[in-house]
Amino acid sequence: MSEIFDAVEIIGAKRDKKELSDPQIDWVIDAYTKGQVADEQMSALLMAILLNGMNSREISRWTNAMINSGERMEWSALDRKTVDKHSTGGVGDKITLPLAPLVAACGGAVPQLSGRGLGHTGGTLDKLESIPGWRASLSNSEMLDVISKCGAVICAAGAGLAPADKKLYALRDVTGTVQAIPLIASSIMSKKIAEGTSALVLDVKTGSGAFMSDPKKAGELARVMVDLGKQAGVKMRALVTAMDVPLGLTAGNALEVRESIEVLAGGGPSDVVELTLVLAREMLDAAGIKPLMDPADALANGAAMDSWRQMISAQGGDVDAVLPVAKEKMVISAESDGTLSSMDAMSVGIAAWRLGAGRSKQGEKVSFGAGIEIHAKPGAQLKKGDAIFTLHADEPARFARAQDALANSVSISKDGSIAPRLPLIVERIEG
Repeated sequence: MSEIFDAVEIIGAKRDKKELSDPQIDWVIDAYTKGQVADEQMSALLMAILLNGMNSREISRWTNAMINSGERMEWSALDRKTVDKHSTGGVGDKITLPLAPLVAACGGAVPQLSGRGLGHTGGTLDKLESIPGWRASLSNSEMLDVISKCGAVICAAGAGLAPADKKLYALRDVTGTVQAIPLIASSIMSKKIAEGTSALVLDVKTGSGAFMSDPKKAGELARVMVDLGKQAGVKMRALVTAMDVPLGLTAGNALEVRESIEVLAGGGPSDVVELTLVLAREMLDAAGIKPLMDPADALANGAAMDSWRQMISAQGGDVDAVLPVAKEKMVISAESDGTLSSMDAMSVGIAAWRLGAGRSKQGEKVSFGAGIEIHAKPGAQLKKGDAIFTLHADEPARFARAQDALANSVSISKDGSIAPRLPLIVERIEG
């Protein structure tokens, strides 16, 4: 890289609401990745970006600089078109688990590079690691082998993929800069573009259990990411979807795997099934794949379940093993008769995290059996004493703090009224 810049000068430019030039962006990402720009300097720049924003050219260049910090993956050896999905995450969002094998059963190839959870949402890899023997870390050749045989792979991104993002992601988490749309968009899209998929469907969550709680902001983030993908030649779709109430009836690692298997067996909660089918059809359409069968048929006839068993086995997982169960349980019941009017997703997520389902710092172990079962959702008729939640934890001492998180998480109405809800699909954006 020919030009050498000064980190303080770049921080000052963004502090003063100026645009960063392409060479400035290239330099600062490269120098930070190599350890030549200090964490405190990059922290200041991230905060300036959070406060003053970036235009579309700056975001695009920032994303490309992050892609160029590492390798790009290659799937041309496959005889199927590749398509991936990315969710911004939420409480009970286990959709990746049934979705990847479902799309594979319908004729797609799904290279699903996923992450671990931090904070109130468990990551896809944490959920799958509750299956005895299952391996998250695969070499590039192992990934290609699994996807060639099974049509889908869910695994950790290798160290060579957008290493700049790994450093920036950890820094954003401890500097209060996670919320910046340019930084969220470039973080997600640098990994997804480097992953080399030909089509990508984004599931951008909104509502109290999402980190973009405002639907307008979620739509703005979705549009920025769709534009970044289009510029890179990826066929893009985005759905803004509801996360005001937990998705499905479980939050926690092994609990969510069980629920995903129910969906693959042709059952499962209606909201999880509906969103899985909507996303599967969007993925097949975005990639231009003529499906071998409709996704609903693949759930009903066992084809998706066959793909799941094949994929889990190929990564060392024992598909017939008993999943972990927490040592202790506690039931939270309705305090009065009436209609369950509302349920706050964030409170449920924080409670699951306090029970041991999530982690508060990188590298911490999660409890695979911990979490929450949800027995009633808004609209349900309740009698006093009916179960609303069952809490699962390995240590009974965790129950008190989880109960505190759930103290005002539900409301019960006498008159049958239900609080306003977001529709499952709030907005659809096509690139």
